[in-house]
Amino acid sequence: MNKKEKKEVTEEEQNKEKKQYKKKKEREELEIPKGIDPWKPLELKIEDVGKRVLYDESSFATLFPKYREKYLQEIWKLVENILHEHGIECKLDLIEGSMTVTTTKKCWDPVAILKARDLIKLLSRSVPFEHAQKVLNDDYNCDIIKIGGFVRNKERFVKRRQRLVGPDGSTLKAIELLTKCYVLVQGNTVSAIGPWNGLVQVRKIVEDCLKNIHPIYNIKELMIKRELEKDETLKNESWERYLPQFKKTNQNKKKKVQRKKKDRDAAPFAPPQLPRKEDLAMESGEYFASEEKKRRKIQADREAKHAESEQKRKDERQKSQIAPAEKDRSTTTTTTSNIQDTLSNIKNNLKNNKRKETPTNNADDFILKKNKK
Repeated sequence: MNKKEKKEVTEEEQNKEKKQYKKKKEREELEIPKGIDPWKPLELKIEDVGKRVLYDESSFATLFPKYREKYLQEIWKLVENILHEHGIECKLDLIEGSMTVTTTKKCWDPVAILKARDLIKLLSRSVPFEHAQKVLNDDYNCDIIKIGGFVRNKERFVKRRQRLVGPDGSTLKAIELLTKCYVLVQGNTVSAIGPWNGLVQVRKIVEDCLKNIHPIYNIKELMIKRELEKDETLKNESWERYLPQFKKTNQNKKKKVQRKKKDRDAAPFAPPQLPRKEDLAMESGEYFASEEKKRRKIQADREAKHAESEQKRKDERQKSQIAPAEKDRSTTTTTTSNIQDTLSNIKNNLKNNKRKETPTNNADDFILKKNKK
């Protein structure tokens, strides 16, 4: 390499180092001051946007159930007024049972049509208008969780869905307070409105509940995290040691399949194949007989079976007419000997139990004895 080329290389390396040093300095200068959230969305106003933003019309439509028809008719004027501010037109079709939102030339916010789509979705899922209109704000978002496909058994599904609500809605209220979201359980869906962090937590709680994990465990975890957030010393540390770890107690233990032991004495080869009907007919000679002979043989077999069944029926009929066998009433020697023994015992007892003769004391005898004295 020439001296000129070496100088050029060294100059380029020095320039690179200077550029890197400059970038580092710029980053240090651009540090975000305390108390400012860099992720907070900036509000968009009409003054910040040009005359015309959208050059094409876009629209969304959703169906709603029949029981929501009366409520939607009552609040539809409020929906029209709130969407008119964003330059969006909405229509309610009661014949088809649908709601549509479309952009107009006055629409100054390109995201407003997506927010309007979420609004009509929430209204169709029985969310009241007071809560559904919050979706139009930049800080709020919505999530409609489908829970119909988690459990097949309908009774089990209803029980697990009821766990989300809790007694007198206490579980649902606790979820709302911890996640800062509005949650509504309706049919096969769970509608949630709130900030992104809260929506992620709500989805986790709902999915775990339908997978047979009680929501109280997730609520406890959120409460502990809420307390840990207050402590500034734990910001850069892991919180796993503070969080509770729950284990399933009633696990479905699968029965161990007992493998059959192979018999050593069993034959190594498969058993011989059984003969077919054709093979048996060939051995007996029926296969080569004429059709007439085959027909006669079938007829003879049929008559033999008929005669045998007829004979069985006759025997069964005659069974009822046969008199039963009489029992032998011949006196045995044992009975006579027993009777004689009992008689002799009675006689002996009578002899032993005879009364002793007592002397009779008359008054005349007493008087005669006294006179003799």
